[in-house]
Amino acid sequence: MVSAAEQLASNMNFGAFAKAEELKKRLWFTLIALLVYRVGTFIPLPGVNPAAFAASFNANSGGMLGLFNTFAGGAVQRLAIFALNIMPYISASIIMQLMTSVVPTLETLKKEGEAGRKQINQYTRYLTVALAAFQAYGIAIGLEGSRSQVGAVVIDPGIFFRLTTVVTLVGGTLFLMWLGEQITARGVGNGTSLIIMSGIVAGLPAALGNLFDLSRQGAISVPLLLGLLALMLAVVAAVVFIERAQRRLLIQYPKRQMGNKMFQGDASHLPLKLNSSGVIPPIFASSLLLLPITVAQFASGSGSAPDWLKDVVALLGHGQPLYLAIYVALILFFAFFYTAVVFNPQETADNLRKYGGFIPGIRPGAKTAEFIDYVLTRITVVGAIYLAVVCVLPEALTSVAGIQFTFGGTSLLIAVSVMMDTVAQIQSHLIAQQYEGLIKKAKLRGASTRGR
Repeated sequence: MVSAAEQLASNMNFGAFAKAEELKKRLWFTLIALLVYRVGTFIPLPGVNPAAFAASFNANSGGMLGLFNTFAGGAVQRLAIFALNIMPYISASIIMQLMTSVVPTLETLKKEGEAGRKQINQYTRYLTVALAAFQAYGIAIGLEGSRSQVGAVVIDPGIFFRLTTVVTLVGGTLFLMWLGEQITARGVGNGTSLIIMSGIVAGLPAALGNLFDLSRQGAISVPLLLGLLALMLAVVAAVVFIERAQRRLLIQYPKRQMGNKMFQGDASHLPLKLNSSGVIPPIFASSLLLLPITVAQFASGSGSAPDWLKDVVALLGHGQPLYLAIYVALILFFAFFYTAVVFNPQETADNLRKYGGFIPGIRPGAKTAEFIDYVLTRITVVGAIYLAVVCVLPEALTSVAGIQFTFGGTSLLIAVSVMMDTVAQIQSHLIAQQYEGLIKKAKLRGASTRGR
């Protein structure tokens, strides 16, 4: 039987957008906010020689720096005020979520509802400022010690340059954090994810153009080019299929008697997504992998970089064994960790028992919680492996082929997943708007009937 929501969704057309005034306002706000972000990625950092930095960046863009530049929408390559992007905020969120599971005070705040959540968010903002200042100072030190064939990267090194760099980059990160919160509250979709996605999508034409230029120059063969494009389409199809996949647990409700009437027992499903964590594990893993670069910038700026640190940074390039191993380990860890954060089997079992629901063949209470946790763990294994394969396989293949193509599986996964979530929210707004229209029509008909 098709539900009412599915019928409404199937009947939606472009005419529904014309009537959804609130949705149009939210879409315009989201587009304008993302446009402001894109403009900021072209405003350069003061006190830097653009030609010298461009030469230095091109010589070191093959590793994690290239991936960071992809997430930042080219802001790193242009050394813009948004060069740090929103990654310090993501790192702070990771740390706070880990601490809420360890520190009793934060765990108590988490259970206090909206007030506790606001307090934790405030702590996250403070930590974002600290991490952004640390990374910005590391970038300033690294820039002062960088030279290229064109000359020194920093025009006038010193304490004033370091201060202005820290203030500018930290201010850019805080502005993006605020902008993401505004998009989430007043726009459509998750603001933080949309900012990262817009930076990735902005770099897609240049990445594809670079790939076709390599084919035209004879650096790669036509079959290999077609294979890479087919791989991208396969990754998109896999992401769409897995992100929509669910494991549905049958929930049975007993018969109920209200007054003199006996109501038959109802049945529904508890949907468990195959990938409950979404794009959070790749984003978290990428954010944490950027920390060694900051440490390397501190060491190189002071002129005392040890050989082992240089070797570690070199191994963190795309397709390198250390990079792939750490990246896969972090993705697997955060897939299980974030699933445990967003879904509590014990709380779900308690809610089912409160409303009289049960899983056939499973006792309510602790046994139900154990069964849900068992099923959730099994499907999370599949989801975590899917994330690791999608994120690592394209990077490994392009590394074997010897192509510097930073738009890989991680970028495709984030772009497609965020777009699917945004489209789902747009459909939810349209369905809600159509429900409101039906309720208004019903009220008007009731009023006209009473008037007669």
